[in-house]
Amino acid sequence: MIAGKYDVIVVGAGPAGSMTAKHAAQNGASVLMIEKRQEIGSPVRCGEGISKASLDEVGIKPDKRWIAAEVDGAKIVSPSGHVFTINERMAGNEVGMVLERVLFDKALAADAAKAGAEIRVKTSAVGLRIENGKVRGVKVVSQGEPMEFEAGCVVGADGFESQIGRWAGLDTTLKPNDITSCFQYRLTNIDHDFRYCEFIIGSVAPGGYIWIFPKDEHTANVGIGVLLSKIKSPGQVKQLLDRFIAKDERLNKGQPLDAVSGAVSVSPPPDKLVKDGLLLVGDAARIIDPITGGGIAHACISGMLAGKVLGEAAQEKDFSEAKLMEYENLLRNRLENKLWRNWMAKEKLITLSDETFDKLVQTLAEVGVEKMSVGNILKVIKSRHPELVKEFEDLI
Repeated sequence: MIAGKYDVIVVGAGPAGSMTAKHAAQNGASVLMIEKRQEIGSPVRCGEGISKASLDEVGIKPDKRWIAAEVDGAKIVSPSGHVFTINERMAGNEVGMVLERVLFDKALAADAAKAGAEIRVKTSAVGLRIENGKVRGVKVVSQGEPMEFEAGCVVGADGFESQIGRWAGLDTTLKPNDITSCFQYRLTNIDHDFRYCEFIIGSVAPGGYIWIFPKDEHTANVGIGVLLSKIKSPGQVKQLLDRFIAKDERLNKGQPLDAVSGAVSVSPPPDKLVKDGLLLVGDAARIIDPITGGGIAHACISGMLAGKVLGEAAQEKDFSEAKLMEYENLLRNRLENKLWRNWMAKEKLITLSDETFDKLVQTLAEVGVEKMSVGNILKVIKSRHPELVKEFEDLI
């Protein structure tokens, strides 16, 4: 029995899902957004950093209710303690604000509802309705009750563990070198510089980094990301973070308010994100920045672009792959070059020694860089240490 018919059904109510639902509804589509958890935004599974420019691009007006802290910039710290400081305008998509993600995600979902989207929580997708090889809707269990919904298009906004794409036959599989395993505390009673987000690189976090993102003067998200291919034993990621905290005098008297773990993709973009009656957005589309592991900004961008195309598709009653490719083309034009460049840089960075990281950060601190990008950083380093960038020449 069909429980309802919609132009668009969005699976997942994170930033990508809510932005898709909002823009699709604003552009005339009937929209249902489902969330498997009983509370949108919880549990938090990220560092919660985003830039002001990223919010501006997608039309989200900053609201003090979901901003925990505004920072002046970022510090990149090398293994031996060299520090490169950069202001927030130049620092990239993850620096500028530290969010309260539970409230941020709820606010975006509320915006989707105001635009006309329906929302169901505690509703899990368990399969797709497929007719003649085309996606025609979704099978769910809502509040314990099995049901089915028809849709012109199903949107996979179901995050890193996405099943929607796999069920539809889209290949979003990841290699161990393209997955980062993460662990994070919200640590209070600490003595950190709350004006800056901090990134500590090197063997302290193999293939990734440790982050300190301030929530207030005495509290911060303190986390670690380690490349899956670098993990040698169960529990190692948490052990590495605990060891770092114990040695850092700013942090070792801190007490945890919560602890979360998870994984993020640090991969190149997939070959395909759409097919008849289906598209992927956000983390499900593997569009997380391969160097930083940050995904909020890209999720919002993908949702905005998808929603606009879906609104047009609803008006035209055309949810074919050819129509939905308009979304994929827009997204690739906006992000693909950056994602590929940063993935290639990540592949090379994970091979560097602590000694090399020290030289890189020291050079950046001494010379400076006008705008944070892989190309600009490599040009600065080449001016002092051309031998360090020989393998990166194709990225300059």
